[in-house]
Amino acid sequence: MAAILLDVDGVLHVSGQPIPGAASAVNRLRADGHRLRFVTNNTTRSRAALAGELRAMNVELDDEELQTTPRAAAGALAGRRVLALTMPAIIEDLEGVQLVGESAEIVLIGGADEGPETNNVFSYMNLARAFAELDAGADLYCLHKNPWWQTSRGPLLDSGAFVAGLEYATGLEATVLGKPSPTYFLAALEAVDADPELTWMVGDDVEADIGGAQKHGMKTALVRTGKFRPDAVERSRIMPDAILSSVADLPEWLDRSA
Repeated sequence: MAAILLDVDGVLHVSGQPIPGAASAVNRLRADGHRLRFVTNNTTRSRAALAGELRAMNVELDDEELQTTPRAAAGALAGRRVLALTMPAIIEDLEGVQLVGESAEIVLIGGADEGPETNNVFSYMNLARAFAELDAGADLYCLHKNPWWQTSRGPLLDSGAFVAGLEYATGLEATVLGKPSPTYFLAALEAVDADPELTWMVGDDVEADIGGAQKHGMKTALVRTGKFRPDAVERSRIMPDAILSSVADLPEWLDRSA
């Protein structure tokens, strides 16, 4: 059986509203013997909270099966002095990182949220503080570099715009810790003990999900939910192995293509 990496936002739910048939599909994939790992760029809630929300949608998973970018940051930046512009809810997942307000070695930019907390985290004063630390020699890291994401209200600006602004102002290039970074995908493959050519990546983002996975030789399925846009696929040079209406179609499609 194949190993399957599943994106979460836009694939299993949108703004907490389950994609019809997603939970049943995931549970069938598990029953069919596929090794699953849930890989998300979500940076607004802790891993424990995200896993609990998925279980409330009837998706079967253990916390350890959910791979998040804050956890990736904790491993990559352990012991470093970090100025973190992130949602407060993920601080518990940055265990081992020294969070500071000045004299930082690293500036870490997290993702935006749908609520008013984003106004506080990415205020002018905080972004100016981040610029000052970078100008003084700190390195720039980000949990992801997504320009926007899909919500129940429509597309919303994400923190990739702020990362790009800091890159422009400082001349630095941010190190991306989440998808599509090689380190993130390699960690997922290691976790499911799978060869890339025997692994599927299922996502709604043709660049971060599909393009990132293909660079490691994985097979890919793009779903027409979440942030999927037909014109983005047409403009991209990235061609997934399959385009499905939603993750609900994945079990049957895998059976037919086996």
